[in-house]
Amino acid sequence: MYTVGDIYDFIEETAPFRLQESYDNSGLCVGNKGRSADKILLSLDCTIDVAKEAAEVGADLIVTHHPVIFRGIKRLDPDSVVGVLARNDISVISAHTNFDCAVMNDILCKKLGLVPVDCIAEENGAKMGCICEHEGITAEALADICKEKLGCPTVRYDKANGGLLKRIAVCSGSGGSFLGEVLAKGCDGYITGDVKHDIFVDAYNAGLVVFDAGHFYTEDIFCEHMQKLLKEKFPEADISIAKNSGDVVVWHK
Repeated sequence: MYTVGDIYDFIEETAPFRLQESYDNSGLCVGNKGRSADKILLSLDCTIDVAKEAAEVGADLIVTHHPVIFRGIKRLDPDSVVGVLARNDISVISAHTNFDCAVMNDILCKKLGLVPVDCIAEENGAKMGCICEHEGITAEALADICKEKLGCPTVRYDKANGGLLKRIAVCSGSGGSFLGEVLAKGCDGYITGDVKHDIFVDAYNAGLVVFDAGHFYTEDIFCEHMQKLLKEKFPEADISIAKNSGDVVVWHK
């Protein structure tokens, strides 16, 4: 009833693929637009477990956030992720940095109970990240909210000055490179993931509290949101979140 092209075109309306960064590979990664897409799985990443699950349940299409093909492939192993997908006629559409620019951070802010008033920066006409105003919250309390709302096992943050946070930036995934822009916008808190040690140090020295809530946990919201959108648009399709969609990192406490 539905085709890969139907799903692709709808995602294009929601998060135009032209918004993706130059290094990205969002779009149709495996398959072609004429293929069937009546049974769809959603996953943040297309791991080997997700690919095998799709084959086992007879899925036609996997929609992911992170592209299943990110770098050039010079040899196709039939037992690799892409090999399993190709052997079982499973298509993959990935909506990565285009989704980040279009809606990801608005969804993340809503999940955290924050209201955006500005963006962190603009690149090629696309807004990057959000800046939110708050009446004032401690770093510990904000870390607790991140753990509760995002389900992350732990949250890392620098001590900074210990005051209340009132201007909070948010960037899903890996947003350490926006530290300068966050500081320039007068923020005293910054929620993101994949924070390197030097970013924590620079933030601490500048009086900014940076929270690392994890790359996976700041973006896993993609699956639930995309499922809702697709079910509303394609009510006759079988659309579910893959059971194997999860963090591949083990957090040992």
